[in-house]
Amino acid sequence: MVFTFGKTTYPSPLEGYEGAPPLPDEKNEDGKSYKNPANESLSKAYLEFPEPLDNGRRGGFDVHIYYFQSNETQTQYAKELWERIRREFPELRIYRFWDRPIGPHPVAMFEVNLFTPAQFGAFIAWLAIYRGPLSVLIHPNTVEDAKGGSHMEIERRNHSERAIWMGERIPLDLARFG
Repeated sequence: MVFTFGKTTYPSPLEGYEGAPPLPDEKNEDGKSYKNPANESLSKAYLEFPEPLDNGRRGGFDVHIYYFQSNETQTQYAKELWERIRREFPELRIYRFWDRPIGPHPVAMFEVNLFTPAQFGAFIAWLAIYRGPLSVLIHPNTVEDAKGGSHMEIERRNHSERAIWMGERIPLDLARFG
């Protein structure tokens, strides 16, 4: 089954589970959550990003950490956070500390790339605590066939429909994606 919302189609979230037995209605001891059937192994998503996320050189996710460059306190906090990330997560790809807007990003920022689900889980949980007053855009990097569309349309979708925000959402200049 395929779902269509506007111009975008999505496969059924249950793809691959056709014919599975019904789920139990039994609840856990907390009286709220449901008991789930056991699997023989953990989901592959614990070890690698699901398609079409990039498991290669680009990495599965970009994390853009924004600060208002005209705010001295935010700028100092962002610089210290950038340094802390470089020291605590040296295995991540950490880019330049921009002091002005760049690309579709309307305020200053720096970027971090995540390559594995373990890095995503560790870094995003850590960032939830340490990002302070800063806003964060987390967007996927996908390797997918444009299906009649363009690379820029895929990038627009990754930066908008598929984006995850921490803190205040900052409007991006999506016109840069065509």
